[in-house]
Amino acid sequence: MTTPPLTTTRVLSLREVRVTRGDHTALRDVTATFYAGRLCAVIGPNGSGKSTLLDVAAGLREPQYGSVERQRGIRIALLAQSTPLPAHLPLTVRDVVTMGTWARLGPWRRRRPADRQIVESALATVELTAQARRPISTLSGGQRQRALLAQALAQRADLVLLDEPMAALDTRSRQIIADTVHQLVTSGTAVVAATHDPGEFTAVDDLIELNEGRLMP
Repeated sequence: MTTPPLTTTRVLSLREVRVTRGDHTALRDVTATFYAGRLCAVIGPNGSGKSTLLDVAAGLREPQYGSVERQRGIRIALLAQSTPLPAHLPLTVRDVVTMGTWARLGPWRRRRPADRQIVESALATVELTAQARRPISTLSGGQRQRALLAQALAQRADLVLLDEPMAALDTRSRQIIADTVHQLVTSGTAVVAATHDPGEFTAVDDLIELNEGRLMP
């Protein structure tokens, strides 16, 4: 499942990370390192700790024990399994993708032509240029997931975290997402994807298996 490393640049490392929720231990002393230009698939049954691992890597959840070491100045994008978008706001697909530039520029800074080109390129990559002016609420589930992935592209993140990005999607959207992930990895981005089927992706460099919060050998 792995290929010879293309890079030794560490983007993020987890060291003996433990996360508890009341009496439940979601992660048990997990150690893992993610590298630039590599795709790491995180597999395991439901409730095994996959989503918690991504939340810890994204900085959304602090471990009770252990440490998280992030490369200085790193930009991280998380595509959660269910990403809420305000239904009452008239957001177009282009608006949602443009939000990806906020991490670099802030929400109020005027976009330069180069920034707008980044957004248009991201839309083209996920094949949503024709839908750019449509309200995000009118998209199918697969198109919506592609729009959120385009938002991550516009962020120009160094580490992209994907939580079951192809769950319940149509065949075309699954292929577009797989191709986009491959492009990200080829360009030097570190990608970590929680999945039930690593075969969904073009190529997987590293594999982590979790069961009841533990790393499996």
